[in-house]
Amino acid sequence: MSAVVIHGAILLGLLYAIMVLGVFLTFRVLNYADLTVDGSLPLGAAITASLIATGTNPFLATLVAPLLGAVAGLITGILHTKFSITPLLSGILTSIGLYSINLRIMNSPNISLLRATTVYDYFSLGGLSARTGEYLAAGVVVVILVLLLYSFLHTESGLAVRATGDNEIMMRSQGVNTDNMKILGLSLSNALVALSGAMIAQYQGFADVNMGIGTIIVGLASVIIGEVLFGVKSILGKVVAVVFGSVVYRLAIALVLRLGFIEHTDLRLFTALLVTLALIAPELSKKFQANAGSKRLSA
Repeated sequence: MSAVVIHGAILLGLLYAIMVLGVFLTFRVLNYADLTVDGSLPLGAAITASLIATGTNPFLATLVAPLLGAVAGLITGILHTKFSITPLLSGILTSIGLYSINLRIMNSPNISLLRATTVYDYFSLGGLSARTGEYLAAGVVVVILVLLLYSFLHTESGLAVRATGDNEIMMRSQGVNTDNMKILGLSLSNALVALSGAMIAQYQGFADVNMGIGTIIVGLASVIIGEVLFGVKSILGKVVAVVFGSVVYRLAIALVLRLGFIEHTDLRLFTALLVTLALIAPELSKKFQANAGSKRLSA
């Protein structure tokens, strides 16, 4: 692969890693399959692009994204905990509603940022190249978020969120309001996803209302790849692993496209098959070991 392709894959991997951290928080920590992310990622892109296009400072515009993302997660959490709507359906309802909201925010299906000043331009000051500035901006944000997420998961609230995902009934018996823990986890998760959307929009130079389609599958693929490749048990190790999983996933996509194994139109199918294989692999391994054991006993 050329250096340009590798650069783009790694950088996109880092930017999507912010989203993957959010998916990890709900899917692995909270044990909640949240489809809100398909709407909250373009939500972050839409509000940030709209504000930048009207002359707002890009740093301020970027910070607005996670706030709105948290509200999206809050709505999903309330639908689930207060109105007993299933996790899957509550996320779908919020995501569908966000599609229209994103169109309202942008007043069009997409917004261009090609001539606008973004956060990456500030990181390219002082003689740094544009590429170095992009890496620096993405790297700084990811490192800060990894440390913040790791610190949060060791706070009292973070431990309660983790315990709620492990055993909700037990936590209720201990007097913990598990509904609030779910709402907190969903809000933080979608804040991260929306921030990822804001960073991606500024890097790509546009925001599009359809850019969030399949976000949950991409996030799950990255989480699973990180877990399979690194297999660490500590919380910090898991958080770092999913970041690397996002980068590896993007590099794998770039590689298979470069080698001509798949077309661009097949990316979603490739990702779906990859996630399916990763999810059924443990079960297939158990069956294989059980069959092998029974054959040895019969022999």
